[in-house]
Amino acid sequence: MIQQIRFVFRIIIGMAVLGAAMSFVSPTNKGNDKGRIAVYFENYVGDSLLKLDSSVYKNGFGQTYTISKVRYYIGNICLTRKDGKIGYHSSEYHLISEMGQATNVINLNVNPWEDYSSISFIVGVDSIHNCSGTQTGALDPMNGMFWAWNTGYIFFKLEGQSRASKSNGNMLEFHIGGYKEPNNCIRKVTLNIKENDMIIPYEKDAFMVIKVDISKVFDSTNKIDFSKISAVSDFHNATTIADNYATMFSIIKQ
Repeated sequence: MIQQIRFVFRIIIGMAVLGAAMSFVSPTNKGNDKGRIAVYFENYVGDSLLKLDSSVYKNGFGQTYTISKVRYYIGNICLTRKDGKIGYHSSEYHLISEMGQATNVINLNVNPWEDYSSISFIVGVDSIHNCSGTQTGALDPMNGMFWAWNTGYIFFKLEGQSRASKSNGNMLEFHIGGYKEPNNCIRKVTLNIKENDMIIPYEKDAFMVIKVDISKVFDSTNKIDFSKISAVSDFHNATTIADNYATMFSIIKQ
């Protein structure tokens, strides 16, 4: 029952963001009419929805931690069809936060009836946008994701606390960025789209949920011991965290 309620809740969120009333089309026009795909990034820790401050989690070393802030950039979203051709591409950037719900829905103005095989995107901000000065929207420095001491964007930000941390106040602070080799922290993510991964409650609009498992930041390609690494704010260990956050994403099967 809980899963059914959450499923309906996601649909309501997606449809609310997609807009007001939607007109139906006949099946014969499905391939010709543009619609929208709402992609919802839902933050988890393991199998539980992320809860700020109140929930206590454990990493692979058994060290407990809490999370007070999570934000990350998603950009260059691309949908590839089964014939290998690109069905959709956008160079826009989106700031996903711990707020969740409607704030984490990205609308793709594309025909949902195309036979898509994968969705891909980058975590981070490309070199051009890093060097383009003050920008607006998701890339507005007022969002708190632009380095105060260096040119460029913070791609991924996580803050919290752990008793294992040796930083002041047992703080955890991971501010990851950088686009220059050998410290490039931009990561491309590709997810295969399988049957029922995309929900089509309306004939012109679809909905997809991408699970973002924040625990992977500490327990994935690299295991993070908070007693040794509790803060990253420059190139030291940045790619280690970037390799981990590249594994956070999966499409939730409905």
